[in-house]
Amino acid sequence: MSFRIAVAGSGPAGLTFARVLRRKGCAVSVLERDPSPAARPPGGSLDLHEGLGQLALDKAGLLAGFRALARPEGQAMRILDPGGAVLRDWRPGPGERANPEIDRGQLRDLLLGGLDVRWGWEVAEVVPRGDSAAVRSADGREEVFDLVVGADGAWSRVRPAVSAARPAYAGVTYVETSLDEVDTRHPDLARLVGDGAVAAYGVNRGVVAQRGSGGHVKVYVQHRTPPGWLADVDPGDAEALRAGALALLDGWAAPLLDLVRRGTVFVRRELHVLPVGHAWPHVPGVTLLGDAAHLMPPLGAGANLAMLDGAELAEAVAAAGPDGLDGAVRAFEERMQARAARWAARTAAGLERLVSADPAGAVAVFDEVQPS
Repeated sequence: MSFRIAVAGSGPAGLTFARVLRRKGCAVSVLERDPSPAARPPGGSLDLHEGLGQLALDKAGLLAGFRALARPEGQAMRILDPGGAVLRDWRPGPGERANPEIDRGQLRDLLLGGLDVRWGWEVAEVVPRGDSAAVRSADGREEVFDLVVGADGAWSRVRPAVSAARPAYAGVTYVETSLDEVDTRHPDLARLVGDGAVAAYGVNRGVVAQRGSGGHVKVYVQHRTPPGWLADVDPGDAEALRAGALALLDGWAAPLLDLVRRGTVFVRRELHVLPVGHAWPHVPGVTLLGDAAHLMPPLGAGANLAMLDGAELAEAVAAAGPDGLDGAVRAFEERMQARAARWAARTAAGLERLVSADPAGAVAVFDEVQPS
């Protein structure tokens, strides 16, 4: 028996779910509010872990394609103090592939493959109906499915069908900027960042720069602060955001400041999270994946868990008999929620230590996660 299945969102969770489901011979409708894949910048770089994101890609039959695109050298990490002194300088050994990097855009294109995505299909709400659920679009359309999967991120439109939880401010705000063609235009900063990332931490603040492909570098200035830091700045005023970030880092080494001084587009982001251990009473016909289910601090786990969520749910759905869909989804939710709770607690504790009044705690976190 074939089920009518829809997934809202074409991020890593939704696309992995759809790719594995299609590999199993099952039809799925991918509903995405963006009008096209190029509607907005895809973001920076992701490290995909062997037992999480890479496992999900293996289930989707895409591991070889990932390895052809991934950057094992991107696992390198250097930690400086605010004065520019090197505290740690870790580089991966030959053949080290525990957490290779890949650009978000490259990963999206790999997962999209030949999937049939309904671009411009914005979900407004999902209404459970017994053993099924109706999806209503922002322009008034409605379709009924046996299963609607919410993989539509932090501010999910599907989540209210199963949970009243909403993301809360995590205590840290970012100012993000970018450097392009860093190897030719900014060779001094290319050497500073190296093949992977460089970070420095002060009291309740930090700066992280991460290399992507093609000489692209993302820079993140982090501040532990009550909500509202730089909120009065016009989001389109790059110079005001640059000035605010530089003021936070006043007195830091010139090369670290240059990561911000030479940035182009600036974006301010307040980090939000769902409660650690977020769970919901099972609702037939609806479930959640990724950030919609377990939004957590961006410390390398979220996308990995989202992809594994998608792969495992797809396998469960494909294996379900004519009367077994609801039970398969219920069992998946129990496994996923328990795993996500462990990672959410770990990443919440990590954010508390990385951006804190004790900068030495950030170095200790780095020591704990790097191979010995």
